[in-house]
Amino acid sequence: MDMDLTLTSAEVIYGLMACALAIALGAMLARKQAQAFGARPTRQRQGEPSGKGQLPGVNFFDYGDMRFLHLGTPAVQGSMKISKPFDIHLEYQQRMMAWLLFADLDRVQHLHAMQLGLGAASLTKFCHLQLGMQTSAVELNPEVLNTCRLWFHLPQDNAKLQVLLADAAEVASDSQWQDKVDVLQVDLYDQEAAHPVYDSEDFYRNCRLMLTDEGCMVVNLFGHAHSVDKSLKAITAVFKGQAVWHFKPTHAGNTIALAFKKPRTSDKGALVSQARTIELRWPLPATKWVSALSMHT
Repeated sequence: MDMDLTLTSAEVIYGLMACALAIALGAMLARKQAQAFGARPTRQRQGEPSGKGQLPGVNFFDYGDMRFLHLGTPAVQGSMKISKPFDIHLEYQQRMMAWLLFADLDRVQHLHAMQLGLGAASLTKFCHLQLGMQTSAVELNPEVLNTCRLWFHLPQDNAKLQVLLADAAEVASDSQWQDKVDVLQVDLYDQEAAHPVYDSEDFYRNCRLMLTDEGCMVVNLFGHAHSVDKSLKAITAVFKGQAVWHFKPTHAGNTIALAFKKPRTSDKGALVSQARTIELRWPLPATKWVSALSMHT
């Protein structure tokens, strides 16, 4: 059946107006977040479309010392403090490093970290450059990767860093990654950031298979159309009792869950001692984590 796909001039104009509105809303939201850092807007740039019809283009905005990543909508997909590009400044992403509370800190540089979802590459850069870990990241949108390389200080691939342009679920189900990852950080959202892209028991089961015996999966649970309790139920069904820990939500509404391949128990005193050691080695507010973290039952 023949279909007339020709757009009228009015449709083109409305489409351009919608794109402009999305960018303007993104700038407004980024400005609001940047106010917490005492920043003033300086400039904005818009990336090119990814070249794949289903993937959004990438744009980012600078406000003073802050740079915010967007996928064509107001939702912030990542950010960076320009004066400290290799630190993690967002609270929820700092909490995604809380697996360090249970790790042998003298062996961290021998571990393998993987991020499912690159965002603004904060976790990838920190694991690779600050912790010295073997680091892999999985990102579906090539324009996100290009933007991170050009504007967010993500290094080129090297012997200890690899970024895969691929679908996270396909990577998680690929047998070549089974028992290979010590720390799996999952932060998967589309341009609207309404709920996780993958959030099923089957997906979390594949993630568990990726982990080494002492491995940990860390997940960001967020979104106005998302149920944290439902996600934690799915994660607990896969990882079982005493293996799942979670934080209280951040002020922005992010709940971070840690799921270990083997159950982990620890008293508060041991966690506080470990947190103090972490703070001596790396720029992370680890002692604040202890009071906000608990075992999920």
